[in-house]
Amino acid sequence: MLDQTKPDPVQSDLLARRAPGTRHGYFTRAGGVSGGIYGSLNIGTGSADDQKLVRENRGRVARWMGVDADRLMTAHQVHSPDVLVVREPFPGERPKADALVTDRPGIAVAASTADCGPVLFADPAAGVVGAAHAGWKGAFTGVLENTIAAMERLGASRGSIVAVLGPSISSANYEVGPEFVERFVAADDANQRYFTPSSAPGHAMFDLNRYTVDRLLAAGVEAEMLDRCTYAEEDLFFSYRRTTHRNEPDYGRQISAIVLEA
Repeated sequence: MLDQTKPDPVQSDLLARRAPGTRHGYFTRAGGVSGGIYGSLNIGTGSADDQKLVRENRGRVARWMGVDADRLMTAHQVHSPDVLVVREPFPGERPKADALVTDRPGIAVAASTADCGPVLFADPAAGVVGAAHAGWKGAFTGVLENTIAAMERLGASRGSIVAVLGPSISSANYEVGPEFVERFVAADDANQRYFTPSSAPGHAMFDLNRYTVDRLLAAGVEAEMLDRCTYAEEDLFFSYRRTTHRNEPDYGRQISAIVLEA
């Protein structure tokens, strides 16, 4: 699949059905020009890949989304709960944040991931969309709820927002240590349900996907997951953890984006 010449993103039936007037895609690693460990649609500006190839890859994504390349917007992600409203291309360096929202047609807001959860949001009636990068830290500290609140400030209605979690690491491949479990359980004893024992003493497997969707549902929006694992589906997705386990020097990033069509 990696030799195809055009991106072929995964899409959400829920977003397609409930968010007319928007276009979205959870892009895979197929359809780009990068090679080796970055093959082929690596959009990671923070990777050690040739940045000319990264720009071409991002351009291919932008064309699929129907926007100019400078209107495919990603922040400098830092695993924070911070959200930005974007209405025009960034004038200089990308600001640090982990979610973007907009009410402007032709601005594609996007999240870059390689195991963390990309969440796309839409309230088509209000004309507001959003994209969040939700790893464990971002989800734990409120990036999902903050994205919803930022959309509301642009006129969205919480009860009308649809949110879909795209491909991310599954619980079958996400082992964590005891201090990780203790952090979540200390915050809320009910969080114990997201952990199951692993084969390593004191360790556990963490269900980030279910944790993310449950937080979205608790926040009062309609939500679901695509249930695709970035670690397991190597032919389609980059994975930071898979790269780490193989002692590879770097890894690519995939992108998930949504836009209000003009």
